[in-house]
Amino acid sequence: MAGRLDDMGFEPTMDASALYREEIFTDRKVGTIRVLTPVQANGTPDLARKVLFAGEAQLLTTAGALPLSFEIDARSLEEAVSKYADAAREAFERALEELQELRRQASSSIIVPDRGMGGLGPGGSSGAGGFPGGGRIKLT
Repeated sequence: MAGRLDDMGFEPTMDASALYREEIFTDRKVGTIRVLTPVQANGTPDLARKVLFAGEAQLLTTAGALPLSFEIDARSLEEAVSKYADAAREAFERALEELQELRRQASSSIIVPDRGMGGLGPGGSSGAGGFPGGGRIKLT
């Protein structure tokens, strides 16, 4: 049973020195660009920090849509729009590499059943059912 947030040491305190105002721009076809403008705690622009641009898109897979989020290195919205395609392509390639690595790891997993889960059964070399060694090695 989960305890209260206070009991778990979780305190949802925002950092007043790291606030951003967020604006969302979309072409309603390809994706979204979020413009994060740094602000001070009173809401006025914080000119000491850089405006950030974040792109969002979706990668359609057989398991459904996989959201992609990526930073766009730009100084203006116009520049972020022009760099969106390259940044999205890089994020797409990274996501594919990560999916291929997950598939590789899943296909190379070795799972040995626990003792007593069937296997050789009575009279087998393990004597207690299952595989010899008790099935304590599990690589996933």
